[in-house]
Amino acid sequence: MPTVTIEGESSTQSEPGKKLVLVIEDAGIDILHRCGGNARCTTCRVEVLEGDPGPMEELERERLAREGELAPNTRLSCQIHVQSDLTVRVLRRESTTGIPAGPRPLD
Repeated sequence: MPTVTIEGESSTQSEPGKKLVLVIEDAGIDILHRCGGNARCTTCRVEVLEGDPGPMEELERERLAREGELAPNTRLSCQIHVQSDLTVRVLRRESTTGIPAGPRPLD
């Protein structure tokens, strides 16, 4: 099983193929996902610090391109299906923004 390490928090095991946003949320991290995991809002952004998150699909690439200047390792956690060990930094949280997380993305 892949291990996902959330910078400044903890490490957790993930079932292969599980959406990264769900792995993070299930680890008790209050990550935002306002659009429910549909690559529309970008609130579930993470920086991939280590590991291979897999290729970026067109929907994610197009949505991130509209955001201006982002680090090259910025990805949408709702679009990553965990296949190998990853270390990520969660960029937006309910506790720091005061914004409700949003509906839980589908598995």
